[in-house]
Amino acid sequence: MEKALGSPSVGGSYPQKNAEILSSQYGINLFLAGLLLTFAWAVHAVGISKSHLLSYLITLMLIQLLWMLWYLCRSCTQRRLIRDKDTHAGARWLKCGITLFAVITLILDSFKIGYYVDFSNCLSAAEGIFPVTHAVHTILQVYFLWCHAKDIIQSFKTLERFGVIHSVFTNLLLWTNGVLTESKHQLNEHKERLITLGFGNITIVLDDHAPQCNCTTTTLCSIFSQGIYYLYPFNIEYHILASTMLYVLWKNIGRKVEHHQQHKTPFKFHGITVGMIFGLIVLISTIAKVVVYLIQIGRSKTKSELALTMFYLHAISVLALMCTAGIVALLIYRLEDRSLDNSKNPARKLDAELLVGTAAGSWLLSWGSILAIICAQAHPKYTWYNLPYSILVIIEKYIQNLFIIESIHRKQEKVNDDIKTLRIVTISRGSTLSLTPSYKEVYNGRAARGNGELPCLLNDSICARENDGSGGAKEEISQANCAAMHSAPDFSFYSRNSVTNNKRRILKNIAAFLFLCNLSLWIPPAFGCRPEYDNGLEEIVFGFEPWIIVVNLAMPFSIFYRMHSAASLFEVNCKT
Repeated sequence: MEKALGSPSVGGSYPQKNAEILSSQYGINLFLAGLLLTFAWAVHAVGISKSHLLSYLITLMLIQLLWMLWYLCRSCTQRRLIRDKDTHAGARWLKCGITLFAVITLILDSFKIGYYVDFSNCLSAAEGIFPVTHAVHTILQVYFLWCHAKDIIQSFKTLERFGVIHSVFTNLLLWTNGVLTESKHQLNEHKERLITLGFGNITIVLDDHAPQCNCTTTTLCSIFSQGIYYLYPFNIEYHILASTMLYVLWKNIGRKVEHHQQHKTPFKFHGITVGMIFGLIVLISTIAKVVVYLIQIGRSKTKSELALTMFYLHAISVLALMCTAGIVALLIYRLEDRSLDNSKNPARKLDAELLVGTAAGSWLLSWGSILAIICAQAHPKYTWYNLPYSILVIIEKYIQNLFIIESIHRKQEKVNDDIKTLRIVTISRGSTLSLTPSYKEVYNGRAARGNGELPCLLNDSICARENDGSGGAKEEISQANCAAMHSAPDFSFYSRNSVTNNKRRILKNIAAFLFLCNLSLWIPPAFGCRPEYDNGLEEIVFGFEPWIIVVNLAMPFSIFYRMHSAASLFEVNCKT
C-alpha cells in the first residue's frame, strides 16, 4: 500500500530528471560545436573564417535574448505571485561586480564598433553586427540577473531548463572566444620578445589576423586596437561570472527549499584595518611591479632578466605571507568547535568545485616549471627563483582552498539564550541556593522570581530581592557580598566572549588580507605579465609549441581562480 501511494511522486520526478539530462546534453553539444569552430578559426582551417564563428555566436545570443524577453514578460504578468527564492544565490556584491565588468564590456564593444568603422572596407558585416548584438545582450542579461538570479523556477520547468542551459553555454563560448583572442595577442607579443632573452633558435612566426587594408583614421585605429586588448580581461571575467550565476539558476529549477530566515551579512570595514593595510601595500606594490615589468621586458636581455627576477622575488614574498595567514586561520578553526552546514546549496557547492577545478590550471603550470628546472641542462640565474615560486603557488592554493571551503560551510554563530547561562548564587532565608537562569532572564531580572528571589543584575553593583515579609534584615545585602557572589561567573562569561571576538577579528583581517592579495595576483596575468611565456626555460625543455599550448589552456583557469577566490573571500569576510 505504501509503495502504491509513493509511486506517483517517484514517477513524477522522472520527467524532470530526464529534462535535466536532455538540457545538459543539449548545452554540451552546443558548446562543443562552438569550441570546434573556434579552434578551426584559430588554426586557419580551410573554409573557416572569423565571420563564420561570429555568425554562430550572434545566433546563440539572439536565441538567448528571445528567451530572456519571454521570461521577463511572463514574470511581469505573474509579479503578484509569491515565488520561492534561493537566498544564497545572486548576492548583492556579486551583482555589483558583474555590473562593473559589464560596463567595461560595453566600452569594449564601443571600441570594436569604432574599429569596424575604420576598417569597414575589408571586414565582414558579421564583425560589425557582433559588437552591437553583444552590447544589447550584455545590457539585458545584467538586468535579468539583477532581477531573477535568486529565482527558483516551478513552472514551465522543461522549457526553462533548455533556456537557462543555453544561456550558460552561450556565455562560456563568449568567454572562450575572448580568451582565445586575448591569448593570440599575448602570444604574438611573446614571440617578438623571445629573441631578446637569447632564444634565437625558436622560429618566430606571427599569427596575424589583422585586416588586409589601410585604416581611414590612423590615430583612432591605434587607440581602438590597443585599447581592446587591455579591456579583454574584464570581458572574460564578466562572461564567466554570468555563466556561473546562470548555472546556479539552472540547478535551482524545480528545487524545494526550506523556508527559513536568512541573516544578512553586510560588509563592514570596522575591525579589519590591519588586514586592509597589508593588503593595500601588496596591491600597490603589485601594480608598480606590473608597470615596471611591462616596460622592461623585451628591451634587452639584461633588462628582461632583471624584470623576471623582480617578478619572482615579489611573488615569493606575497605567497609566503598568504601561506602564513592561511595556516593561522586554519589553526584558529581547529581550536573552535563549531559544526558545519551540510544542507543542500547549489551556489556553495559550485563555489567549492570551481575553487579546486580552476586551481588545477596553476598547478599544471607550476609542475611544468618544476620539471623544466630539474631537467634543463643550463640554468640562467633568474630561473632558480622560479623553483620556490612554483612550489609556493601549489602550497598556497592548497591552504587557501581549505580555508575558503571550510569557511563557507561553517554555520554562523548565533546567540542562544538557552545555552549562555550564568550561575547565580543568592542568599535566601539563611541558605545558599545555586541557580542557572538564562542570560536573558538574568538581564531582565525575572529569574527565579517564583521562589521570591531576585538574582544579581549585571549592570548594577547592588543585589536586591523582593520583600517576602521575612523582615528587613534579610532584604539588604552588602555590595561586597554581591560582588563576591557573581564576579567569578561574570568574569568567565566575559573572558570567553572576549576570546571569541578576538578570534573573529583575526579571521576577518586574514580574509580581508587574502582578498586583496588575490586581486593583486589577478592583475599580472590578466594584463600581460606572464613569466610562463617569458622565462624561456620551459620552452627549451618541452618544446615551443607544446608549452605554449599548455600555457594557453591553463592560464585562463589560473586567472579565473584568483578572481573567484577574491569573491569567495569577500563572502567569508561578511560571514565571519
